[in-house]
Amino acid sequence: MSNMIAVHPKELSTSQLHGYLLGAVGPRPIAFASTLDGKGRPNLSPFSFFNVFSANPPVLIFSPARRVRDNTTKHTLENVLTTKEVVINVVNYDMVQQMSLSSTEYGKGENEFIKSGLTMVPSDVVAPFRVGESPVQFECRVTKVEPLGKEGGAGNLIFSEVVKIHIKENILHPNGSIDQSKIDLVARMGGNWYSRAKMGMFEVPKPLSTKGIGVDSLPEPIRTSTVLSGNDLGMLGNVEALPVKEEVDAFLDQHPELSNMKGKQELHKKAKELLMNNDVSSAWKVLMIKH
Repeated sequence: MSNMIAVHPKELSTSQLHGYLLGAVGPRPIAFASTLDGKGRPNLSPFSFFNVFSANPPVLIFSPARRVRDNTTKHTLENVLTTKEVVINVVNYDMVQQMSLSSTEYGKGENEFIKSGLTMVPSDVVAPFRVGESPVQFECRVTKVEPLGKEGGAGNLIFSEVVKIHIKENILHPNGSIDQSKIDLVARMGGNWYSRAKMGMFEVPKPLSTKGIGVDSLPEPIRTSTVLSGNDLGMLGNVEALPVKEEVDAFLDQHPELSNMKGKQELHKKAKELLMNNDVSSAWKVLMIKH
């Protein structure tokens, strides 16, 4: 295990603390927030302090932080305090460069839709415009704004209740759900880094659907394996029961080459290969051949 440093937040500058927080907590989804000021002028800005927090009622929360350098507030915050409305547009890979351009700190009243070349689409329920290029657009009414502090770097939680959702049909799965490979979302990391979800997606079966036996219930030679990782053990522990001898024998009849493997290490390596392909059932049968 590598050495660790321990730091106290109050001993760091705000910018240094900000860097640690954003470098460690990610990928973060992006709220591309469209608002209007008191004169009806559009504003568009991205925020990565964002997530969905409730389905009934449907509530999204994002947080424009006070600027660290001069403790000023952002136009988006000023606008929602005035109008109590916002459209939150999700960001996919096809629009990430234009989204980034819109984050430039243009003067108050400057239209970031025009500066970034994005399409203004009228909303149905609220006044701010939707981003035509966004695959999913949430029209929201702001129910509360919760300031978290008064100094530079302090966030302001904007509670946004969804009143209408617009979803592009070309990102839908045939069953009607949103296809995660088609929506092609991007997220913020630390510094200038982004993450493209489509390039690194993998499934992890939820333990809620079954009652897994748990890592603590794995046979000791498997639990203490020098080949299998913690992730491997987690996958193995997410089964309801171990395979019975008849299942293992039938599997061995189908794969006689496994009989020639010498010792625990080779069997564990084979099981690891199967786990990399999400074939937990076969991995268990390999592991139980000589246990």
